[in-house]
Amino acid sequence: MKNYQLRRLSGQPILKTSDVKPSVDGFEVLGAFNPAACLVGDEVILLLRVAEAPRSEKGFIAVPLIEEQDGIPVLTVKQFAEPAYPYDPRVVSLEGKVYLTSLSHLRIARSRDGIDFTIDEKPFLFPARMDESFGVEDARITFLEGKYWITYTAVSEHGPGVGLAVTTDFRTVERVGMILPPPNKDVALFPQRINGKYMLLHRPMVSEIGKPSIWLAESTDGVHWGNHRFLFGGRGLPDNPFAWEGGKIGAGPEPILTDEGWLLCYHGADPTHSYALALALLDKDDPARVIDRSDAPLLTPELPWEREGFFPNVVFSNGWIQWPDGRIWVYYGAADSGVGLAELIRG
Repeated sequence: MKNYQLRRLSGQPILKTSDVKPSVDGFEVLGAFNPAACLVGDEVILLLRVAEAPRSEKGFIAVPLIEEQDGIPVLTVKQFAEPAYPYDPRVVSLEGKVYLTSLSHLRIARSRDGIDFTIDEKPFLFPARMDESFGVEDARITFLEGKYWITYTAVSEHGPGVGLAVTTDFRTVERVGMILPPPNKDVALFPQRINGKYMLLHRPMVSEIGKPSIWLAESTDGVHWGNHRFLFGGRGLPDNPFAWEGGKIGAGPEPILTDEGWLLCYHGADPTHSYALALALLDKDDPARVIDRSDAPLLTPELPWEREGFFPNVVFSNGWIQWPDGRIWVYYGAADSGVGLAELIRG
């Protein structure tokens, strides 16, 4: 993949957290980032991850979540005394349970030129099921068989799983349900059947045994998935050149079919949780065969707004578009606080 490079198209974020209005009274937007992307006619659609939290008093943490009341999932807020010890700004353990400090939903942003966006004021996909009780995050969009298939991370007290929704117009949406149980995330669907099967990439989350890795799965109906196979994992160790992908690894947007094979953008993180972007090339007829991979990242956090934010030192892409003239634009989340834009260039 040495003949590819990612070139930033702007030295500033094209979307910032301050551009997004909260969807719930009394809440504030903590981050707008990690957008899925697609072309719908002559319009660019982004599905932003918008993280919101209730405003809380000094010395307290207000935790938003979905709880069941009389069998109906309802948005609620729990308030806790703030821990006296340092804690992750995104995840906190309180009274024996782990909570997220914000609740994420998916919000549409629309543009004619792919740069200047108008952001919807209401969520497109808001947590509405108990398996989404901690939020819906980091979508990918694949146009497949006349519909836009949206895979997303559905988070609950049981961990992150993978939800599926479909739309034809980005005005109405149908939830299909959870297609991969926890712990799993980073699912990207291929935009066509391969050898008669639907195929996707996913990232099982390992603990004591194994290392972070990207897997391949197939399906006959797009809902029930099997024949799971290891595809590739991070090569990094603290003392070698691949440390940039040694901590975490996961698939980005839907693969793009090229003359050489399926082009895949993926992210890697080092042991300090600094994220970078890279590429892999998969065989067009057998995507379980990896043809090539980046030896070095194509994009790393370098600019101040990529290095400083709600979660620092992150460039993370789960959305790209291919214009009719062949240009590929990559939308990426920056420090969990905004959206950057880069062009993938070959040569």
